[in-house]
Amino acid sequence: MAFLIRTIDVTASGREIVRDRTVDKGELSIGRASDNDIHLTDLAVEQHHISMKDAGGGMLSVESVGGLGFGLDGRTVTSGSIDPNVGGEVSVGTARLAISREGDGPVQIVIKQVEKDEGAGDVLQNFALASALPSKRTMAWIFAGAILLLLLSVPIVTHLIRSPVENDPDNLQQGQVVLDDAWSTGELSLKHHELEDNCEACHQTPFVSVQDETCLSCHEEIEDHADMPRQALGMPPMSTGDSLQWSIGETLGKEGPLGCVSCHTEHEGQVRQAAAKEAFCSDCHNELDTRLTDVDFGNASDFGEKHPQFRPAIYTAQFADKPVRVSLDDKPVEQSGLKFTHDEHMDPQGGVARMAISLTKYGAPLECSDCHSEWSDEGLIVQVSENGGKPSDYGDFAPVVMEDACESCHSLVFDRAGPQFRNLRHGDVDDLMADLATMDRGPRQPVVSGRGRPGQFARGGTYYSNFGRPMSAYIAVNRALERTGVCGECHIPTTTNGRRDLTPVNLPNRFLWQGHFSHAAHGDDVAECTDCHNAEESSEATDLLIPNLESCRDCHLGETAVKTEEITPSGCAMCHAYHTPTAPWKPEDHPEPGRNGGNDSVAALLGGLRR
Repeated sequence: MAFLIRTIDVTASGREIVRDRTVDKGELSIGRASDNDIHLTDLAVEQHHISMKDAGGGMLSVESVGGLGFGLDGRTVTSGSIDPNVGGEVSVGTARLAISREGDGPVQIVIKQVEKDEGAGDVLQNFALASALPSKRTMAWIFAGAILLLLLSVPIVTHLIRSPVENDPDNLQQGQVVLDDAWSTGELSLKHHELEDNCEACHQTPFVSVQDETCLSCHEEIEDHADMPRQALGMPPMSTGDSLQWSIGETLGKEGPLGCVSCHTEHEGQVRQAAAKEAFCSDCHNELDTRLTDVDFGNASDFGEKHPQFRPAIYTAQFADKPVRVSLDDKPVEQSGLKFTHDEHMDPQGGVARMAISLTKYGAPLECSDCHSEWSDEGLIVQVSENGGKPSDYGDFAPVVMEDACESCHSLVFDRAGPQFRNLRHGDVDDLMADLATMDRGPRQPVVSGRGRPGQFARGGTYYSNFGRPMSAYIAVNRALERTGVCGECHIPTTTNGRRDLTPVNLPNRFLWQGHFSHAAHGDDVAECTDCHNAEESSEATDLLIPNLESCRDCHLGETAVKTEEITPSGCAMCHAYHTPTAPWKPEDHPEPGRNGGNDSVAALLGGLRR
């Protein structure tokens, strides 16, 4: 009996490979062994699994050799028969053997490999939802129409027919757009999450980007980095691709690369805004002087590699009205109006240390914290209420107050009335003169001796008065204001309109106007005061103890630096803020950054020597 065996294999790309061979014998063996007439590689097939032979009358007999069943037309059997003229299918493992014959030709056996679960769902087909629902294409069109109707048409229609309301961040007014939250691409940030149900608070015009004017309606105190035309001039030229993108964006209402939404993106979840990357600043500041030739500061791109020297604001002349910024490379000399020297007060073996040890208030040589202390919340509130401004207008440290920090050693006692001591008022020369003038009101020798005044004109009487020259007070005032007097120990004497006076104290409340430094982040566990401020070797009152760029680079390098125990990668946003007078970005585990201060002198804040 002749058999035409056709094997169909499928490649990985889906292409079928057909191989035909003819076997002329009365019985075929089918199994996993290589000596079988039909060799199947499936491990589920026995070495010699099936025997197929001529049963006479044109029929084929199929029997299991080892007793393991096989599939015959969908039934599992161990033996059976097939009429090739009618056709039949034998399944062994993953192989399907389709048996047929055309006319008087040979018996054809077509072998194909199929998946094990192929056809398993055919039995349940009549019970599936697909038999009762419309087709997938119809369902897709139905849902697309519903989405367009509910999520697009309804918000647009309700926006057109509603009564417009003013900008309503608190969501207190009626007339909101219906279903507009379906257009949201994500939750708002932590600072704006209260506006989740009030899209109109930011999106004033449909299909138009949020405008700067809308942002400034709430953030009215935010100031620009610089004048907008000047910023545009300072920007580097855009690439062709960026220029094309911005041209398209501007046609859709975006306000250009300097608009608020260019940096402040929303709908990215309830997160804090990340710090701006170093490139955000260096794109403009790396070669800024080539575009803005009138800038008075250097280029910057990386704190560890390219950054200008610090330029603190100091008073460079006595009686100066305003401080000026001077580079530390120029070794500036500060004219504060004081004669205080740090080395004398911090020498642990010096006379000041001996005196401090003998005083109950100290009991040890002086330390920085004996005079310098950070603002307390209560003290800062009082300072703001008395001198105006905002808490951000004052630096990390409170001004040094003479009565608190100095008077333990530099006594202002000038008189004694019984058990009470009288102190000179510090801070104003007029008050000083008034206090010393009271020394003249005590008993004096009468002008005419030997005869007393009668009655109420006598000493102690109601109308007693000494018409003698008040020499004692005049001398006391002059001595106090002399170079060797009580005031001259710390202040520089001068004359005003022929009258003895003192040079005003000029100490800016903040030295680094354009940078922010957090002393709290550099506490005792990180660095000592003298690690940065060379106070122990400062022998002149004109020494400026602001650390320079190199000292900061001992610990801080650029954003791309490798973090180690000694080095902290530091981007621009760690010290600088884009908007003024806001503080810079702060890491979550970082203490609050230093406050951005104004330029008022400490003397002015204290109602001091300025008149």
